[in-house]
Amino acid sequence: MKKIISALLSLTMLAGILVGCGVQAADVQEESTNEMSAAVTQDAAMKTPKYVFLFIGDGMSYPQIQSTADYLGALQDEDYWQAQPSLDDNAGAILDGPEYLNFMNFEAAGSAVTYDSNSFAPDSASTATSIATGKKTYSGSINVDETGTKEYETIAEKLHEQKDYSVGVITSVNLNHATPAAFYAHQASRNDYYEIGLELIDSGFEYFAGGGLLSPDGAEGDQENLYDLAEQAGYQVVNTQAAAEAITEDDDKVIVIDEHLADSDAMAYELDRTDDMWSLADYVEKGVEVLSDDKDGFFLMCEGGKIDWACHANDAASTIHDTVALADAVQVAIDFAEEHPNDTLILVTGDHETGGLTIGFAGTDYDTYLDLLANQKISFAKYDSDYVAGYKANKTPFEEVLKDIEELFGLKTQGEEGDKLVLTPYELEQLRAAYEKSVNGTAASQYEQEEYVLYGTYEPLSVTITHIINNKSGVSFTSYSHTGLPVAVLAQGVNAGVCNGYYDNTEVCEKLADMLKVR
Repeated sequence: MKKIISALLSLTMLAGILVGCGVQAADVQEESTNEMSAAVTQDAAMKTPKYVFLFIGDGMSYPQIQSTADYLGALQDEDYWQAQPSLDDNAGAILDGPEYLNFMNFEAAGSAVTYDSNSFAPDSASTATSIATGKKTYSGSINVDETGTKEYETIAEKLHEQKDYSVGVITSVNLNHATPAAFYAHQASRNDYYEIGLELIDSGFEYFAGGGLLSPDGAEGDQENLYDLAEQAGYQVVNTQAAAEAITEDDDKVIVIDEHLADSDAMAYELDRTDDMWSLADYVEKGVEVLSDDKDGFFLMCEGGKIDWACHANDAASTIHDTVALADAVQVAIDFAEEHPNDTLILVTGDHETGGLTIGFAGTDYDTYLDLLANQKISFAKYDSDYVAGYKANKTPFEEVLKDIEELFGLKTQGEEGDKLVLTPYELEQLRAAYEKSVNGTAASQYEQEEYVLYGTYEPLSVTITHIINNKSGVSFTSYSHTGLPVAVLAQGVNAGVCNGYYDNTEVCEKLADMLKVR
């Protein structure tokens, strides 16, 4: 009898378990169905923006953004800086803080991880490929897989072909440089500039503007000129501001080359730009004018490329000014969005961080004096071309060089007590060694590693000057190359919220493709 009762109880328990499992399975199935339904509903509800602006600060991560905001805030904090000498007595004024850049106030803020197929400190070709195609590849490759044989279609190409959007590509560096090329080219090597230029022409995109094309006559100088080929393909090629100003929405395909090309045929650093020279913002404004004529919409990518170049050279002041130039360009998009609030999406991001820039330096402890960077009146590149070249040719005495350094960078050998721009004996010796290396060709060190740590591949005198003024200001760099920091992804407008979160840089393209409904 006990056995019978026991068996009945066991059967009852088993039945209960089976019923429970059935209920649980039903709950899981219902939950899964609800999630799928919500995802479908959200996708269906996602509006397709008609106008998309993508701003890429090459080499721009959080340190570049924050140091620029802090610098601008420091310049406006006159009471604080005047009180600096008394800070040790806790009698100084209170620091008001940074002046936020326009895109720092965007409604959505995400972070993107930047590693590529062979490094946690990637290059521009691979990271721009990830942004433009949603794919990883090796450093140095543009929109091809790791074998160099499979090509990836870019978000710009998809919009151009599938949605009939007009496309614009703007950069402060060369138009066939890695980042702009990532939106129209497919090459195993970013250095195949002529081949990249041919793809620029074949893209049929409506608007290109910025620095000049590299290797326009081919690597050996024996190929048909790229500008001539562009004109044959129906492009209007202009290289003066007067001609650029004359361009209207009636012009179908345009290539605008900056009239005032500087180092490496790129646009001048913002620090060196004069009021009569077009800014990055001017090229964005003209791009909007050209692209707005298309009724289906447009996609405009604008790169602040010289942020990266300045960081490679460890020139903090030039970095900051070019970051401001990018923010000015973003303002054009913000103004446009105010007129088209229900149709515009603005994204601001970086491809990677360059230089290992940081706010804080061992020699200033917890203090920063970012206002000192305002004493730098010239970029390292212009100082190289306009001054150092002459020093070398004329064997200019060190004492005369110091006078130029004081005038152009504010660094001096004498001054009032507490003047933070006065060179210490240690800094003066650093400058003297760099002068000898640059002007007289005398090695400052017998060790190759030490030479590179001191100067990288840059002009020893110029990079030593910027290192000194950087450090006196309380900022520093760790590298002459790229680093593995994540970058900001800041968004405003249609579907901006999808950019919130912490994700891989390939998802930038995926998010755009989803909302723009391209395959």
